[in-house]
Amino acid sequence: MPSILIIEDEEIIRNSIRRLLDRNGYDTAACPSLESAIEKYRPSDFDLILSDLRLPGAPGIDIIPHAGETPVIIITSYASVPSAVDAMKRGAVDYIAKPFDHDELLHAVNRVLEEARLRRQNAALKADLGRSYPTGAMIGKSPAMQQVFNMIRKVAPTDTTVLILGESGTGKELVARAVHEQSRRANGPLVAVNCAAIPQGLIEAELFGHERGAFTGAVGARPGLIEAADGGTLFLDELGELPLPAQAQLLRVLQEGEIRRIGASTSRKVNIRLVAATHRDLAKMVKEGKFREDLYFRIHVMEIRMPPLRERGDDLIELAHYALEKACRRLHRPPMRLSEDALAALRAYSWPGNVRELENVMERAAILNDGDVVTAELLGLPPAEASRPPAPETTTPDLSLEEYFREFVLQHQDKLTETELARRLGISRKTLWERRQRLNLPRPSR
Repeated sequence: MPSILIIEDEEIIRNSIRRLLDRNGYDTAACPSLESAIEKYRPSDFDLILSDLRLPGAPGIDIIPHAGETPVIIITSYASVPSAVDAMKRGAVDYIAKPFDHDELLHAVNRVLEEARLRRQNAALKADLGRSYPTGAMIGKSPAMQQVFNMIRKVAPTDTTVLILGESGTGKELVARAVHEQSRRANGPLVAVNCAAIPQGLIEAELFGHERGAFTGAVGARPGLIEAADGGTLFLDELGELPLPAQAQLLRVLQEGEIRRIGASTSRKVNIRLVAATHRDLAKMVKEGKFREDLYFRIHVMEIRMPPLRERGDDLIELAHYALEKACRRLHRPPMRLSEDALAALRAYSWPGNVRELENVMERAAILNDGDVVTAELLGLPPAEASRPPAPETTTPDLSLEEYFREFVLQHQDKLTETELARRLGISRKTLWERRQRLNLPRPSR
């Protein structure tokens, strides 16, 4: 049962509060002064502290530094706005004026204890999630995903612009959310914008906002999505679809930290961190004149490449189990498991739609399945894909990252270019070259 420490110098009130709380299932302790409470108990061991404001010796508010994470409710006969404000500023969670009735006190106690329980539960869930999956909701033990997690851990605490590359459906938005949640902007907004989903004629108004009368239909002023991200993170998905005029305005936001709504004569300051994602080859688009070179160099500061599902080895099976479990919960179906032939079919398929396609396949199988075992037939995967060779990590799961790198390079360097090798490993060509030097793996002569 929750434990409550009562600090009240008036014996009648102290005993009355204690009897009330005891009758309602709480474990209580009581003291007449702050000094006796600190001498007799460890205040931080209690679930809640009720303290009178005016006590003999030190005031009741001075219990807060000794309370640690334990919430403190201040009780006083001398209620005033200044004293209430001071108590809340110094860390009290609530403030109750005498005289109070029993229902009022019990309501405050129950509410504060419930809020504290939810905070502890939330912290525990986050800790469990962090132990299970290194970065947010992303699953993966393959070397390529470990590299992604490592990059996120390094770049998230900074304000550096991040460019996330990868095929459609690989989970680029999950990376963006992980970067935001592990950054100093975590308490600020994360505004996600799919540039491909907004018509070109509207994208500037959506991103930058507009003033009243700026164009036909602009009946009032409206802030844009970039302004909505002020103090937080702006995630621009499918950045390669952004039209050139909008690219020029985005460059100004990044360089000057200010934005001008359509139809406005003055600019507004904004403080955002940009995380962008694309499956397009931006460097090629720059050469073709479809993407601004100055914007490309401005955003291409830190690159995180999401590996396709076909290169993630046994992550595929873990993701399949997770997706099936999630689908069953959402559809209110009993738990299901994958048969051996289903697992073989999953490994044989090349997954052009990546994790998104895998989730769709698992949901469809959960809907069609009448039992508790999902077979290969229920997956409905094309049989022509059965010739995909297994990735190296499925046959050598116990290799360290360096051993995996050495084996993969030696196995594939005669068949793949350096660019293809780097892409398969989820690293840049520069990193590939540096690791070759460190591990004494020179490029073979052609």
